[in-house]
Amino acid sequence: MRVCVIGMGYVGLPLAVEFAKSGLRVTGIDVCEEKVQQINAGSSYILDVSDADLQPLIEKGLLDATADFSVLREADAVCICVPTPLTKTKDPDISYIVSAVSQVQRHLHRGMLVILESTTYPGTTDELLLPELEKSGLTVGQDFFLAFSPERVDPGNPTFNTRNTPKVVGGMTPECTRRAMDLYQHAVDTLVPVSSPRVAEMVKLLENTFRAVNIGLVNEMAIMCEHLNVDVWEVVEAAKTKPFGFMPFYPGPGLGGHCIPIDPLYLLWKLRAVDYTARFIEVATAINSGMPRHVVAKLSEALNADHKSVNGSKILFLGVAYKKNIGDVRASPALEVIDLVMKKGGDIYYADPFVPSIEIGGRVFHSTDVTCGVAAFDCVVILTPHDDFDLPRILRTARLVYDTRNATAGIEVPPTCRRVLL
Repeated sequence: MRVCVIGMGYVGLPLAVEFAKSGLRVTGIDVCEEKVQQINAGSSYILDVSDADLQPLIEKGLLDATADFSVLREADAVCICVPTPLTKTKDPDISYIVSAVSQVQRHLHRGMLVILESTTYPGTTDELLLPELEKSGLTVGQDFFLAFSPERVDPGNPTFNTRNTPKVVGGMTPECTRRAMDLYQHAVDTLVPVSSPRVAEMVKLLENTFRAVNIGLVNEMAIMCEHLNVDVWEVVEAAKTKPFGFMPFYPGPGLGGHCIPIDPLYLLWKLRAVDYTARFIEVATAINSGMPRHVVAKLSEALNADHKSVNGSKILFLGVAYKKNIGDVRASPALEVIDLVMKKGGDIYYADPFVPSIEIGGRVFHSTDVTCGVAAFDCVVILTPHDDFDLPRILRTARLVYDTRNATAGIEVPPTCRRVLL
């Protein structure tokens, strides 16, 4: 079997590697020539794929990469793993899917299996992909096979990966589902068939809307606890001792990443088309979107207590990635926090071992070395608590630490340092 994977990012490359490990002949397709060259050189740019995983597959001829879509002519199966971001107006941007499907349609042939993995709104597979592919004159379920199987990648997760994360599969017909299952059994241990692509599309949106709404709830709880002079972190720790009916979520400076801030808005957009208002999603989105401003307001209060203003203060931000121990800054709330502080006149510095440089508000910043301490800063703001940060040392040398993640819990705070929590 020859498999093509379109999109060699956090989803596509690990999937291609798992297929190749099982002995399938895999070609990754990406429009970025730099990624293509790195893959063919056996050099991984994805945290969840090591060079040691990649190089043997390249050497054995089981995996290669190209920017030439004509290889689809030889493919028995193709998985589409392209980005699905939002436009500036917060509407779904499915241009990457449209482009990929157009290329597949040009090379579609009898017996080909086409699977979309990119997160999208319910109805994309049968309303967008199916009509485009049927322009070839071939019939779904007979001449070619079409399914949706949502990616469930959690970058940097030490426990769950492509292989051991159960995979939901929904085909346009029962035969489409069967063929997709036959493919994925090579790469995934547990498969979960559902009745249609729409069900599979909705599964992914439910999973991440569930997280977004509950994070919104606990973020609002943090604000309420502040007004009531209660420690929200202590509240959550005590609540999670209940062995049933409660699942802990934690407050923070906002939502980030390629899924949780975006997926609920795909559902919200689709529901507007059928004249339905998803109130939970709207409220959670408003709360989560407002957290960066809440963080900046509290930073201002913390500096005021030291008779300082944000304007002119030397402020160090620890971590700009959207989650700890990875270098992904997509939709990271840290970027908005820093941009807001910069607009208030703060003297900005950041440290992130996974992000050596970054552009925010038209300015390029470079990561600061904090191994010698942080005594020179008016405030240290912990936004993403990477394990590489020596937090006890930072507390010993800092004057003011604003911890938005409760990362310093259990660490002794010396009298020379004042700690503020979210």
